Amino acid sequence: MTGDGTGLSLIELFANAGWVVRIIMLGLISCSVWVWAIAIDKMFLFSRTRRSMDRFEQAFWSGESIEELYRVLSAKPTQSMAACFVAAMREWKRSFEGHARSFAGLQMRIEKVMNVSIAREVERLERRLLVLATVGSAGPFVGLFGTVWGIMTSFQSIAASKNTSLAVVAPGIAEALFATAIGLIAAIPATIFYNKFSSEVNRQAQRLEGFADEFSAILSRQIDERG
Repeated sequence: MTGDGTGLSLIELFANAGWVVRIIMLGLISCSVWVWAIAIDKMFLFSRTRRSMDRFEQAFWSGESIEELYRVLSAKPTQSMAACFVAAMREWKRSFEGHARSFAGLQMRIEKVMNVSIAREVERLERRLLVLATVGSAGPFVGLFGTVWGIMTSFQSIAASKNTSLAVVAPGIAEALFATAIGLIAAIPATIFYNKFSSEVNRQAQRLEGFADEFSAILSRQIDERG
């Protein structure tokens, strides 16, 4: 509320809007809250994943036996790089424990299980990013629809009252434009977060693929030695 009492607070703008515009505003506010909830969850998720990768790489390149590392990791649920390692080692051990006579297809099977593991990890990291993309792209248009609807209603009221003074026109226009403002408030953070998290997913996927290539080369050398 402005100091002279002639302005409208945000609550009054919402309360005085038509029911269609109010529904649109509530929907956009809900989307904005959802966007921030997803963003906070993703920030913690990516931070945990980075720390998990750092710990695993430190253990993997520390010189510890990969058999011992596999024994420790396979005894508990794993994700990210550790899950890729466990999947490859499990396929490796199955082949040797089965006393296979030919290891021609082992390299291909190991690469396949690691690719599947990476795909699952990327899918986990990308979960709910589509919500951010949808709100970021559709939010302004939904808000604009509310604005257009509100302006149409305002013009109808003006025509009915036959009064075109600014005091009559301004509140209705302000209520209508408020819908577009809420749409932008929801869409701008959603777009920023979507771009940031998409970039983070790509970085972590490249890190996983880099490890998979290195580990595949290590196992390939051992296959050649045993073959």
